[in-house]
Amino acid sequence: MKRILALDFGTKRTGIAVTDELQIIASGLTTVNTKELIPFLKDYFEKEQVALVVVGEPKQMNNEASESEAAIQGFIKKFTIAFPEMPMHRVDERFTSKMAFQTMIDSGLSKKQRKNKALVDEISATIILQSYLYSK
Repeated sequence: MKRILALDFGTKRTGIAVTDELQIIASGLTTVNTKELIPFLKDYFEKEQVALVVVGEPKQMNNEASESEAAIQGFIKKFTIAFPEMPMHRVDERFTSKMAFQTMIDSGLSKKQRKNKALVDEISATIILQSYLYSK
């Protein structure tokens, strides 16, 4: 089977998570400077078979799109041009950053390690991917 890849898109950096080939386990892959995201994905798609890309959909508590949705829509347009055959699915990402931070606390990471925003983004992408896997 092909992997599923998830993105926690941010204007500065994007957290990336991926499943195993059986699409059972979600694991953090890396965090990439968002300006380098499309080239990173091109390289990754050449090396690994990916069935689907899941992108977090930030919403406010009233279910309206958050301010960052405009930037995500811009990325989605670029993604669709670069990878016209790659399916994409959106997943509500409310509270993923808070859940990622709590995961870091629960796993015993030091305060210094918890300040690593790139790690928070990677864990958030993993939570987004896990959420998708639970829903299907």
